[in-house]
Amino acid sequence: MYPEEIVAPMKSELTEVGFDELLTAESVDEMMNDMKGTALIMVNSVCGCAAANARPAVRMAIDHAKKPDRLTTVFAGVDQDAVAQARKYFLPYPPSSPSIALMKDGKLVHFIERHHIEGRPAELIAENLKAAFEEYC
Repeated sequence: MYPEEIVAPMKSELTEVGFDELLTAESVDEMMNDMKGTALIMVNSVCGCAAANARPAVRMAIDHAKKPDRLTTVFAGVDQDAVAQARKYFLPYPPSSPSIALMKDGKLVHFIERHHIEGRPAELIAENLKAAFEEYC
C-alpha cells in the first residue's frame, strides 16, 4: 500500500471535479446494484501514465455536454478490496491500472485498458471517452 500523503493529491485530481471515491468492495457493489443510467469508473494509480494521460483525459472528457450520470474512482494499490470488486464488473478484461470503464445500467459498455492509455496523449483518450459518452449517455 502507498502512503496516504503520496496518493492524496492523485485522488484529489478526480474528487475535486466531482468523482466519488469507492473505498470498499461493498461500496462498489452498492453502486453497481443500484445503477440506473451511466457511470464512469476510473481505476486510478500512482504510475506516470495515470498522471500524464488518464487523469487529465477523464477531466477533459467530463467537460463534455453529454457525460455519465455518476463519476467514480477506485485507487489501485490503495483501495485493494474496492479495486478487486470493480474489476469483476470489467470482465472479460484482465486487471489493468490505470483503466477507465463506462457502465450503463450495471453493464460494461466501454473500456480503456492501460495499453490504450500508456503513450497516448490525454486529448486522444478524452476524445475516445467523449465518443463513448455520445453513444451511451
